[in-house]
Amino acid sequence: MKTKAVRLYGKNDLRLEEFELPPIKEDEILAHIISDSICMSSYKASIQGSDHKRVPNDIDRNPIIIGHEFCGEIVEVGAKWKEQFKAGDKFSIQPAMNKKDDPYAAPGYSFKYIGGSATYIVIPNEVMELGCLLNYKGDAYFYGSLSEPMSCIVGTFHANYHTTGGSYVHNMGIKEGGNMAILAGVGPMGLGAIDYALHCDRKPGLLVVTDIDAARLERAGSIYTVEDAKKNGVELIYVNTVSSNNPEEYLLSLTGGKGYDDVMVFAPVKPVVEMGDKILGHDGCLNFFAGPSNTAFSAEFNFYNVHYNSTHVVGTSGGNTQDMIESLDMMAGGSINPSSMITHIGGLNSVVETTLNLPKIPGGKKLIYTNIDMPLTAIADFAEKGKSDPLLAGLNEIVAGNNGLWCAEAEKYLLSNAKAI
Repeated sequence: MKTKAVRLYGKNDLRLEEFELPPIKEDEILAHIISDSICMSSYKASIQGSDHKRVPNDIDRNPIIIGHEFCGEIVEVGAKWKEQFKAGDKFSIQPAMNKKDDPYAAPGYSFKYIGGSATYIVIPNEVMELGCLLNYKGDAYFYGSLSEPMSCIVGTFHANYHTTGGSYVHNMGIKEGGNMAILAGVGPMGLGAIDYALHCDRKPGLLVVTDIDAARLERAGSIYTVEDAKKNGVELIYVNTVSSNNPEEYLLSLTGGKGYDDVMVFAPVKPVVEMGDKILGHDGCLNFFAGPSNTAFSAEFNFYNVHYNSTHVVGTSGGNTQDMIESLDMMAGGSINPSSMITHIGGLNSVVETTLNLPKIPGGKKLIYTNIDMPLTAIADFAEKGKSDPLLAGLNEIVAGNNGLWCAEAEKYLLSNAKAI
């Protein structure tokens, strides 16, 4: 079986190549990748090469396939796994395998024959042994690709905790019916957090979402409306913190001065972290979600409040397998719709340039369909570019009728009409 894949050979050395996959062993599975979304972690691995903790030292001789947010169909199952998996099953993968002998090994970083930026892959036995090959029962493949980033959000909500006076037991999860703030919260991951907060089984009573970008706040408000939030029992308020001389005071006023039970910080920016600390209420939990690239990143935290007001801070990096299963189930059931994360669509031929330039490309998630040839294109540009491109014209008609969001109908149209890679 031949595959086309983007492989990493060294720092900034990504190559789209065609090569032969080995025949699967009795404990392996052959799979067809349909979609993969590009993560900033793939950019970091690509520019760091073997200096990255998940990337092997010999990639110059044994290159790895990049991409870890993928979804596809099983093609052939080795004898060992025939009772559990079958050809035609849709799947996603939990890349955080947490192997005892190699805790950093992960699909998309560490393996020759499994990664999301490929047409076909061989899934090794250890992925199944560790419970990381996950069934996906939804119709649209792109939701399966978003299950990994969504699991990071789910894990964040699960990691927050609260306490009871006189007890040292941590009650895990956000405070149900409490006050929650999502700071710098209308980027792709922030949008996913809004979606989950409004539709999970442990909702806040008040949800305040802040940012400094008026256009992004407006887009968020058109997707997750105040009216729809109210139907789910949540009072949703969007706040542009630039418009206030004292944003902390204003944010506190929205709680009647009580403060916030849960604050999530979605940007590694010192003033934003410090704002989060200042608006915490009694027993308030600040979750620093955003991963800084600066190893010396720090911010002030009020330790008087830690001692006398029981405030505390946690940080999360990625979700576990149960978080990913929850994400897959909620998407398959239609209770969350993280398509708001996606701002660009492309084919396998666009992966190298997109990955190496990811920080310079505005917008949210870049969704790749690995079996097509298509330059990376912003969904917002479909209308203009569709004037000379019938494929984009058709896609624009579909997404325009879906509040500008990518959807299952658009995916089916693209897969049926796009040029094969």
